[in-house]
Amino acid sequence: MKNFRILALFAFVAALSFTACKDEGSAAKDAARESLATTATTTPATTPAATPKAPAAPVGPLTSLVFEEDTYDFGEIMEGEKVVHIYKFKNTGKEPLVISNAKGSCGCTVPEWPREPIPVGGAGEIRVQFDSKGKGKVGGATQAKKVTITANTDPANSFLNIKGKVNKPAES
Repeated sequence: MKNFRILALFAFVAALSFTACKDEGSAAKDAARESLATTATTTPATTPAATPKAPAAPVGPLTSLVFEEDTYDFGEIMEGEKVVHIYKFKNTGKEPLVISNAKGSCGCTVPEWPREPIPVGGAGEIRVQFDSKGKGKVGGATQAKKVTITANTDPANSFLNIKGKVNKPAES
């Protein structure tokens, strides 16, 4: 019976959308939309929850970039220290480079990138900070983090790596 009511409501909304005049029927359309929205929020969803999508590369002509290095080894540090490294790159393509996003593999790795387009032949920097708080252990814990750069390049994603060992003092 419940399915029949939902089907009847959808049929009613569909009929309104096909028969309502653009100027004269706007109130009826609004009422139908409100009714449909109320029904949608009170009935359980039959489809799984949508998964978040990765940021899309900017639309437009593609270019290319080259990093001076894509991996930085910070060596050994003590837990709680913050490591900052600057990754330098150059736009080697034939179009301005637009970086739409840069995201660390976890919250302890935070990138900062230029928001303005990098001209053809131009250079830029991406600053990456790694916070070792809670990442160490006695004898050292190896850490390897990745930063995903999304830009108008082919492929759209480039990757930077930061790695090292985080020590924790032995408790007395």
